[in-house]
Amino acid sequence: MNGVLIIDKPRGPTSFEVVRRVRQLLKVDKVGHTGTLDPMATGVLPLCLGDATRVAGFITEGDKAYEATVRFGAETDTLDAEGKVVRTAPVPALDAAMLEAALARFRGTILQTPPMYSAVKVGGKRLYELARAGEEVERKPREVTLHELVLCDFGADVVRLSVRASKGFFVRSLAQELGRALGTVAHLQALRRTASGPFGLDRALPLEKLTVEEARAHLLPISSALSQVPALEVSAKDAARVRHGVPLEVPSSVTPGGPMRVMGPDGEVLAIAEVGPNRRLKYLRVLSQGTP
Repeated sequence: MNGVLIIDKPRGPTSFEVVRRVRQLLKVDKVGHTGTLDPMATGVLPLCLGDATRVAGFITEGDKAYEATVRFGAETDTLDAEGKVVRTAPVPALDAAMLEAALARFRGTILQTPPMYSAVKVGGKRLYELARAGEEVERKPREVTLHELVLCDFGADVVRLSVRASKGFFVRSLAQELGRALGTVAHLQALRRTASGPFGLDRALPLEKLTVEEARAHLLPISSALSQVPALEVSAKDAARVRHGVPLEVPSSVTPGGPMRVMGPDGEVLAIAEVGPNRRLKYLRVLSQGTP
């Protein structure tokens, strides 16, 4: 079974636990996710099965979209509702103008420091492993882009936001920073990922409905997972050469610049490659199969 399976993750299990459940049920040796969702988060979790695991790194590059609920008045050690309250503060009287002014400073490209409770590695260890051991280490701010940040609704101590951001953006950190921008403290109360790259909830299979039959019905070809990567189509003769790793000469019409998917005449993804300095393909991944 080769392809991408979009799971609608429920609240509770970790992303790794979802991977394990899928691997056991479908009896597939190679399964990997393309972007961690915290246990409390729900929504779109793309899983790569079989040969698709070889291109997982290219699938993770897409933007992510979320529906987020932020609660003011309490900050937790994990920055979300799963953690222990470490700080409280009064909540000012919220109004739309105040909230819009605060949200405006986060839109666009900003520097964001990863939270201690995250899967980011520092010194070869996951930050959450260090945090659970009672350690706090210096984290370098990273450049991320918040493409859309929409105020959907708000109450006395809670706001609901629609977010679309680049890879590596932490909505939990946004919740903390938004609280501080409003002169109080806050944490992320709920989070639902509505899209990951080209995949939305409309393609997602609820984890509780997962069966072999449903998985086959929902399995997407590798080509659809890489739809945002530019394509280079080759002939049947050249497709055989790609399968053997022979570096093809690139037509002059192809502009060098980043990864591209090399497609066979039947729409099969043969490889991920980039243009080398000698105008020949430099293969980043060569796939044994491209479609399920």
